[in-house]
Amino acid sequence: MSDAKKDRPWLFRTYAGHSTAKKSNELYRTNLAKGQTGLSVAFDLPTQTGYDSDHQLARGEVGKVGVPVAHLGDMRALFDQIPLEQMNTSMTINATAPWLLALYIAVAEEQGADISKLQGTVQNDIIKEYLSRGTYICPPKPSLKLITDVAEYCYSAVPKWNPMNVCSYHLQEAGATPEQELAFALATAQAVLDGLKDKVPAEDFPKLVGRISFFVNAGIRFVTEMCKMRAFVDLWDEICRERYGVEDAKYRRFRYGVQVNSLGLTEQQPENNVYRILIEMLAVTLSKKARARAVQLPAWNEALGLPRPWDQQWSLRMQQIMAYETDLLEYEDLFDNNPAVEAKVEALKTGARHELANLEGMGGAIGAIEYMKSQLVNSNADRLNDIEAGETTVVGVNRWTEGEPSPLMDEEGGIMVVDPAMEQDQIDRLNAWRAERDDSAVKAALDALRDAARNGDNVMIPSITAAKAGVTTGEWAGVMREVFGQFRGPTGVSRAVSNKTEGLDEIRSAIDAVSDRLGRRLKFLMGKPGLDGHSNGAEQIAFRARDCGMDIDYEGIRLTPEEIVEASLKGAPHVVGLSILSGSHIPLVSDLMEKMRAAGLGNTPVVVGGIIPDDDAERLLAMGVRKVYTPKDFELNRIMMDIVTLADPTEMAAE
Repeated sequence: MSDAKKDRPWLFRTYAGHSTAKKSNELYRTNLAKGQTGLSVAFDLPTQTGYDSDHQLARGEVGKVGVPVAHLGDMRALFDQIPLEQMNTSMTINATAPWLLALYIAVAEEQGADISKLQGTVQNDIIKEYLSRGTYICPPKPSLKLITDVAEYCYSAVPKWNPMNVCSYHLQEAGATPEQELAFALATAQAVLDGLKDKVPAEDFPKLVGRISFFVNAGIRFVTEMCKMRAFVDLWDEICRERYGVEDAKYRRFRYGVQVNSLGLTEQQPENNVYRILIEMLAVTLSKKARARAVQLPAWNEALGLPRPWDQQWSLRMQQIMAYETDLLEYEDLFDNNPAVEAKVEALKTGARHELANLEGMGGAIGAIEYMKSQLVNSNADRLNDIEAGETTVVGVNRWTEGEPSPLMDEEGGIMVVDPAMEQDQIDRLNAWRAERDDSAVKAALDALRDAARNGDNVMIPSITAAKAGVTTGEWAGVMREVFGQFRGPTGVSRAVSNKTEGLDEIRSAIDAVSDRLGRRLKFLMGKPGLDGHSNGAEQIAFRARDCGMDIDYEGIRLTPEEIVEASLKGAPHVVGLSILSGSHIPLVSDLMEKMRAAGLGNTPVVVGGIIPDDDAERLLAMGVRKVYTPKDFELNRIMMDIVTLADPTEMAAE
């Protein structure tokens, strides 16, 4: 078959960004030269949560999980020599999405681009942040208003842009079943579209519906995942027709991009992750009816740390081989009229419809946030229980664990290490930016932005004006916090109901015995310092500790070291646990340990979990941390027994 008759391949993306805008720009241009056809920008946590690089909460987080963008100069450097009018850019940004889009548009205008021709996506899904990722800023209702502001603006000014990318990716990472993933994502889309109904003329509403896109996850059970995608297609078409009266089929298309599951990548035998990634990609490419519009693949070593350029190239080549060497794109849908597939799709749709009706009864996605969060904690607990009990096999983790050392490792541990000096470099350039701008123009722009937010006006135009005036990310988000307030989402732990009883009797007896020796119930404080919102591990540790009978203190994400010390002074825990997945463990733990000793808490055992290289683990232990856990430590009951031992006064006396 000739290439002319083949389907066009999906967009090839690589999710990337690190260190500084200049370094990330070099990476983007290199990847484009290697055949990547779209950009996917990863922002660092201060940028995602609306803090400048020199804010106290940004310490240790700058440039770690993405690129820092604090102002127009950073955005300008990020896309230097990349013509935005010709590019399709996906920006994984949510709470600060209006601001990052404003910066992007300002740079495009500087390049002389026709704004109406810009193509790309801002994720702009704040609801999943409350449920899974944790990079929210403001409460749900004003956050939803900011989402609709972006959609309304794009409808008129940037019509080819996707103003909202409903993200079920992190729902699966947080443990969602396929039915929950379908229902929670579709409920989010409905909440946004309901908020947009009165923003455009009724005859144009279908066009706005047609710009809503999705970003999904594909796990290792690739037949189920492929059926899930076909269910998404059918359910979205159904909702567009029946709920919103969209008659034109082109506006009812389920358009989605995908990154396959990073949660299933293993620290043990990490080379096996290459096979997992390839198998998971099949779920979103094999079925023409439900094929992804854009694909980005994690690298084999993402359970270890930040991928190197070669690792990202390997993942890109996987996509290119699938699209250009195989005959996949030469055929119509391979699964139409397959009875097994049709039965599975119908079962998923039935389960999703039931859950959607349940959410509707709670007032939709906005009203059901706490319920959805607790359901995710439950589902993730079930997933981990099955792995721990051996009912779910994970090769190299709980079965066939012996093997040869990975030949892919190098002296750096098989990952790229960010130069710590990059953070100070970013801060120095931020200070220079502030010194050179027109302060009166900045004040006027912030005043106009504040007035728009208070009056309920669309914030996009004043945000673009603020971007051009030199306003920083922290200043923009500071106005949003001032007007709308700051939010702390539910943890889901207190409402979660455990289905696990096996294996806990011995631990419960040990906790009872140690509690008797302590003179009160063994207390465990779970803390998440820094800006990292990946709370799944912290939630599961707190959940299991509660089931075992410990007294639990867990207040959720984004705690400062000072707040953790204050909670320790107030609650007097016997053990403190820290969860940090952003790579900022060294500065955050160092700061906390110093503050614990200064507060007279130097004898309180501290344990730390996260994606922590071996060398860093040694450094943490040298600081006084008692135990370090990484993704290979999947046996939660063993961790529980470690906590019991650390709290036991007889063990402490023996030391």
